[in-house]
Amino acid sequence: MAWRVRDRATFEALRRSPHRSRRGPVTVTYVGLGESGQPGVAYAVGRRVGGAVVRNRVRRRLRAVVAELDGMLPGAYLVAAGPESRGATYLELQQHVTEAVAAASRRCR
Repeated sequence: MAWRVRDRATFEALRRSPHRSRRGPVTVTYVGLGESGQPGVAYAVGRRVGGAVVRNRVRRRLRAVVAELDGMLPGAYLVAAGPESRGATYLELQQHVTEAVAAASRRCR
């Protein structure tokens, strides 16, 4: 289970973090914030993806994929979707997010 990222300091740390990984239309940024606690996740789906209905659908799919992930390291993740995500199926998004999360957190070790 992943918590939501809400505080400004975490967003600033994500912005400066060099631990990024891109797979297809999905980019994941990771910053380790200690060994205790749950992972926190934020989502970025810009206007280039589509209208509000399309962006919300993509965001809901991303949330569902992240909720199914096991073994996420403690820290903060930013999951960003590019314009190509609008036509991606759930299984494609699942594959891209899984690979990107693993690669981003692996770079931090």
